[in-house]
Amino acid sequence: MSGLSSLRGGGLSRRQGLALAGAALVSGGIGLGFQAWRQRQQAAFDAETGGLWQQRFARPDGGELVMADLFGRPLLLNFWATWCPPCLREMPELDRFRQAQVARGVQVVGLAVDGPTPVREYLKKTPVGFGIGLAGFDGTELSRRLGNAQGALPFTVLFGRDGRVLARKMGEISAAELQNWAQKL
Repeated sequence: MSGLSSLRGGGLSRRQGLALAGAALVSGGIGLGFQAWRQRQQAAFDAETGGLWQQRFARPDGGELVMADLFGRPLLLNFWATWCPPCLREMPELDRFRQAQVARGVQVVGLAVDGPTPVREYLKKTPVGFGIGLAGFDGTELSRRLGNAQGALPFTVLFGRDGRVLARKMGEISAAELQNWAQKL
């Protein structure tokens, strides 16, 4: 017995059965349309944020930095390397920013576009209070996807609670610029 016949046998007229089937088709179409819209929205978000929130990086001290775990709170992300003098000059300023903003829930992360050994050696001599991920030289590509067309260092990006980019800076960042960025949060 077909599905429509069994519906009619259960007390529904042919017209009611067709109306019910039509409503199911419309509802399914709306659901598929919504799903397609959500997929387009997610693709646009991933393109804007360079796929950052799906990334995972080894930590110099062991373990893993999972970017998805940082989503939902403001994030200052800094691309740096041990061979980059402006990068090293701004590290203490980034750490002061983290200390000043921690009560507001702001996170700071440094992604080292460098090898693990020089990063470990640098952090032994000059520890910082924020998380460090080992992006390696592939980090340059991620920074490009986030708006660093030249792939130069240092490069810093500020993300809002919704994971979207609020500000970008190529080159050494100053305390005044960081204070201005804090006002955007």
